[in-house]
Amino acid sequence: MAVTQLPPMALAAVPGDGGATQGILRRQALRESAARTYARALPIVPVRARGMTVEGADGRRYLDCLSGAGALALGHNHPVVLDAIRAVLDSEAPLQVLDLATPVKDAFTDELFATLPPGLASRARVQFCGPAGTDAVEAALKLVRTATGRDGLLAFSGAYHGMTAGALAASGGAPADGVMAAGAAAAGVTRLPFPYDYRCPFGVGGERGAELAAHWAEKLLDDPKGGAPHPAGMILEPVQGEGGVIPAPDGWLRRMREITAARSIPLIADEVQTGVGRTGAFWAVDHSGVEPDVMVLSKAIGGGLPLAVVVYREDLDVWPPGAHAGTFRGNQLAMAAGAATLAHVRQNNLAERAATVGGRMLERLRRFAAGRPQIGDVRGRGLMIGVELVAPETGFATGAGVAPTGAGPVANPDHEEAPGGTTPYEASPGEVSPYEASPYEVSPGGTAPCADAMRTAAPPAAPALAAAVQQECLRRGLIVELGGRHGGVIRLLPPLTITDEQTEAVLDRLTDALDASIRTAGTHSRELPPTAAPFVPPSTGDHR
Repeated sequence: MAVTQLPPMALAAVPGDGGATQGILRRQALRESAARTYARALPIVPVRARGMTVEGADGRRYLDCLSGAGALALGHNHPVVLDAIRAVLDSEAPLQVLDLATPVKDAFTDELFATLPPGLASRARVQFCGPAGTDAVEAALKLVRTATGRDGLLAFSGAYHGMTAGALAASGGAPADGVMAAGAAAAGVTRLPFPYDYRCPFGVGGERGAELAAHWAEKLLDDPKGGAPHPAGMILEPVQGEGGVIPAPDGWLRRMREITAARSIPLIADEVQTGVGRTGAFWAVDHSGVEPDVMVLSKAIGGGLPLAVVVYREDLDVWPPGAHAGTFRGNQLAMAAGAATLAHVRQNNLAERAATVGGRMLERLRRFAAGRPQIGDVRGRGLMIGVELVAPETGFATGAGVAPTGAGPVANPDHEEAPGGTTPYEASPGEVSPYEASPYEVSPGGTAPCADAMRTAAPPAAPALAAAVQQECLRRGLIVELGGRHGGVIRLLPPLTITDEQTEAVLDRLTDALDASIRTAGTHSRELPPTAAPFVPPSTGDHR
C-alpha cells in the first residue's frame, strides 16, 4: 500500500506571545463569534499541510490527529485529491450545478454505490443535500417521516447528529441553556440507552449490558402506554464519536436491526464520522453485517471538501420534488475529490490498514494504561480511538447502578432519561422492568444484589485533566481532540494514510503528555495545572 512519506518531525511547542501568529489570533478573538471552539484550545495558525503534517505560521509543525474532525481520510492535500480538483478546474466545468446531472456527479455516484452494503446498493436512491452532515441528517429525518406518515423518532443517549434543529433534537448532549432539551421535546424524540461498557447505564456492562439495552428498547416499543408511539425511524451511530468513541456491539446492532425491521421502523445509520474506512471497514455497519434502510454520509466522502448525501431504500423515495433542496448540493469540486478519495481507500485497502494500525495503537495504549488509575478506559475501532480520563482519588462505591430491594430506582450515573423524564430503570406501575427474569436480580432475602451483578462504578470523568493533556500534546507537536459526555475523553482520528513511523511518534507524544499531565495534576487536584497563557476548555459539538 502506498502512503505519503514525511520528513522527521521536530518537537513543537505552543506558540509564544508576539509575532504574526499572535496578531492573527488576537484579531480572531476580537472579531469571531464566541461560539468558536477549536481556536480556543489550539492556538495555532496553519499555513501549510501535507498528509498528517500541519505547519503553523510560526514555522512549528504538528502531527494532526484531528483530521478536520475526521473529514480528511487521506490527510491534508493528498495527491489524488489535488489531481481530481485540478482536473475539474482545468476542464472549465461549472463548479456549482444545483441538482443537475454532470459527468463528475455520475462518477461520484458510481464510486459511492460500489462501496455500499450490497443489499442497499442494489435498491438505493441518493439525495444530495446541503454541504454539512447535519443537513443530511435533517433530510433523513424528513424522508422517514414522509415515507411512514409518522412523526416520532428513536434516538440514543450520548448521540451527536449535528447542530441544526432536528439533528440537535436527536442528539443526546446535555444542554447548557435548555435549548436542546426543548428541541427534543418538540420533535417527539424518545431517548434510548446506548450500550456503554465502561459506564453501563444498567450497571452491569459487557454483553449483558447490551442485552438489557436492547430489551429496554423492545419493551418500550411494545408497551402501548410506554410513551413511545410507533415512530417514524430510529437513528444511531455505529460508533458514537462526540459521545466519547463508544463502539456499538455488533450483536446489539443486529438486535436493533431485528427490532426495527419487525415493526416496520426505518433504521438510519449516521456514518458521517465512521464512514470511508475509519473504523476498519469501509462503513462501520459492515462489521455487524447490518444493512440499514437509510445511511447519512458526509465528512470524508467529499475528500476534505463540503459534501453530504443520504442513501436510502428505493421504496422510501416517496417525497415530492423540492421536498429537500439546497443551493450548494451540486459542489463539483467536492464530488471529484470525493470520488478520488473513495476509490483510493477502496483500491489500496486502507480500511484494512486502519484496522491493523488501530489495533496496534489500542494494544500499546492499554498496556500504558495499566497501573495508571487516571486512565479509566481505552477503546475504539480502527483509527477512531478514545482514552477516557478519570479522577479516581474522589472515591466511588462498588455495585453502583444496581439497587437492593427497597432502595428506590436504580442509580443512573449518567443522568439519562426516558420519555417523560423518569430514569430508564424506574418502571411505571405495571410496566416490565428490563431487569425482569435476569440473573441481575436481588438476592434471596432482598438485602443485596446477587454477586454476579456487582460491578465497580467508574470514577468521575476528569475533563480538566483531559484539557491539560490536550495542551501537553500540543507542546509536543501533536493535535488531538476532546470528547465524551463529560469532556474527559482524548480522541484520536488520524488519517488512514498514517505511516508506522508516524504511529509510533503519535503514541510516544501522547503517552508522554499523559504522564506529564498526571504528574502536574497531583493525586488530589482536579483543577487545570498552570499554563503559559489563559486557557478556556473547548466545547466539542461544532463539527457539522
